[in-house]
Amino acid sequence: MTLVNTMEYNKDDLLDKVQEDAEKLFRSGTYFCSEAVLQTINELLGKPYDENIVKLASGFPIGMGKAQCLCGAVSGGQMGLGIVYGRVEGEPMKDKMFEVSKKLHDYIIDEYKSTCCRVITRKWQGDDFKSPERKEHCIAITGMVARWVANELIEDNKVKVK
Repeated sequence: MTLVNTMEYNKDDLLDKVQEDAEKLFRSGTYFCSEAVLQTINELLGKPYDENIVKLASGFPIGMGKAQCLCGAVSGGQMGLGIVYGRVEGEPMKDKMFEVSKKLHDYIIDEYKSTCCRVITRKWQGDDFKSPERKEHCIAITGMVARWVANELIEDNKVKVK
């Protein structure tokens, strides 16, 4: 994703772009799920952190280092939310951080009945995360999470659109 002037987009077009960009980063092999979501949200926000922020997300793909636990896209989404709602030393925790973090969790639970990579990808169990079908499934989740985070940021006026 290249930096965009979000004011040039209406909400739906910007959400489509965010989703497409996150999916493209994963599909191309540039990044895995967590990295693609975090990088896309960082760029959407005008890069408050340089490109190296993606390193923070590199241990989360395939459910935390292939442990197949928490979905990497969800991890990336949580980090993306932290860019806006997180805190630094000396600041109190913002209630909004907990609120949006739980909303993302609940959104994935509603969609997939779990946030666990192993459960979300059980259809492809045993393929060592190599099948193209499993990859497309995870790419779709990656785009969906990036879109969800972007929508939350738009709804909360943290990202401005036409």
